[in-house]
Amino acid sequence: MGSLAAPGPTGPLSNDVLLIAVPFPPNQQWMDELKTVYPGLEVRWVIQVNKNPPDPLPAELFDRVTLLCTLLCQPAELLQNVRYVQVISAGADRWITHELYQKKDVVICTANGAHAPQIAEWVIGTWLMMSHRLLDYAAQQQQQKFVRLNHLEIRDSPGLRMGVLGYGAIGRQCARLGHALGMEVYAYSRSDRSTPEARKDDSFCVPGTGDPDGRIPAKWFHGASKEAVNEFLAQDLDLLVLSLPLTDATRYIVGREQLEILSKKNTFISNIARGKHIDADALLDALRDGKIRGAALDVTDPEPLPDGHPLFTAPNVFISPHVSWQTPQLFSRIQAIIEKNLENLVNGRPLINVINREHHY
Repeated sequence: MGSLAAPGPTGPLSNDVLLIAVPFPPNQQWMDELKTVYPGLEVRWVIQVNKNPPDPLPAELFDRVTLLCTLLCQPAELLQNVRYVQVISAGADRWITHELYQKKDVVICTANGAHAPQIAEWVIGTWLMMSHRLLDYAAQQQQQKFVRLNHLEIRDSPGLRMGVLGYGAIGRQCARLGHALGMEVYAYSRSDRSTPEARKDDSFCVPGTGDPDGRIPAKWFHGASKEAVNEFLAQDLDLLVLSLPLTDATRYIVGREQLEILSKKNTFISNIARGKHIDADALLDALRDGKIRGAALDVTDPEPLPDGHPLFTAPNVFISPHVSWQTPQLFSRIQAIIEKNLENLVNGRPLINVINREHHY
């Protein structure tokens, strides 16, 4: 807890109530430490399972709550006194239509950066699994067979090009791992990152991970238009990683036209962002026609993917049920974000991971 600010003599959060509504068991030691650092702060913790629709929480839990940490959107009428919301997801798309989102005096922050290490490992793990045909060998093992596949069907990474569509915390860690494998990295962001200062990452970062100064990409693209995206996709990408937020501007950012562009290099697609970034019907056709090398999907459209959906049996596709974020370390990282933001709140400094309400991420 060394990063927490020393309490002021009057207890700077003595009039605040922090409610933590998450799908994780309570960490009583951490709660006690928070209350030691901020005398008078009341901390409540309730386990709320992630499901749609969610089970409503008792209204009395929200009594006098001013600080909220949550995965799911809570009823606006119960949040009238809230001034800081800490969302534990990397994306904020659930909150865009929430009443609190319209209140400029309420600061809403994401857990951007807390998910980057494990998700990037999922991206690279599935890339290596597909590139080296490990699933095929696993199937052979189940059949108790020992047969070598055509070595020309195997691919290693040095000299290949990774394109990262959405160069936030997750994209930066994907770039770090891809670069370590010998790949050249091209980055794409909405806004211009042409200066060293603009390329820096100001979000939460697990030490020793990511690309804090934005030095890894060999080339950087930007823009909000379809033409700008298409130019990026036309850069002979061997691996395309989708790691951007879901907004009106990015919904179905990859459709038939974009898949046709990617077909020229037979690109492999990895989507760990949101299923609605890709036109599912167009993706299914591209896989069946061999226009792309394959796809690794931790997110789908629709989600959950219904039993028997044709995407399950499409060639060269790996699908997992939105689990790339999972790690025992996740909430300890979120705790670090909360600690920093409480410290900044008390000292009148800007909070970290604040949602940009113009671009919705």
